[in-house]
Amino acid sequence: MFDALIRRLTAPAPNRLPEPEADLALAALLVRIARADGHYAEAEIDRIDKVLIARHGLSPFEAAKLRREAEAFEAEAPDTVRFTRALKDAVAVDDRASVMQALWAVALADGGRDDEEDQVLRLVSNLLGLTDQESALARQRAERRE
Repeated sequence: MFDALIRRLTAPAPNRLPEPEADLALAALLVRIARADGHYAEAEIDRIDKVLIARHGLSPFEAAKLRREAEAFEAEAPDTVRFTRALKDAVAVDDRASVMQALWAVALADGGRDDEEDQVLRLVSNLLGLTDQESALARQRAERRE
């Protein structure tokens, strides 16, 4: 089902993802962050749905459907480096901080920070071209919105 997207993400020089695939890739990255600590909590699932509703103007039903597709895709998706590089090309420079804020919101949704999630978030932040300071500001914005 996701073979074409996976081939695109793993190509030596992946093309820019079209919007529906970029939306799925971002949703899958949110799922990857939530699963990084080995515990995929209901609070994280709810937060992913809320992020998808806010970012894409989806109904709760549409957001849940996209998340379920993202859960399946994330399980098959390539390593986080290739995955995030393709997302970087699909997300405008001005929007990358808000993507990072969404990722932090999911990571913090279960009530705490975890070393595994922090490690993946540091990697993703760097791959998105954000500085540690920009990531920290995104985390602080995510904490204030909780």
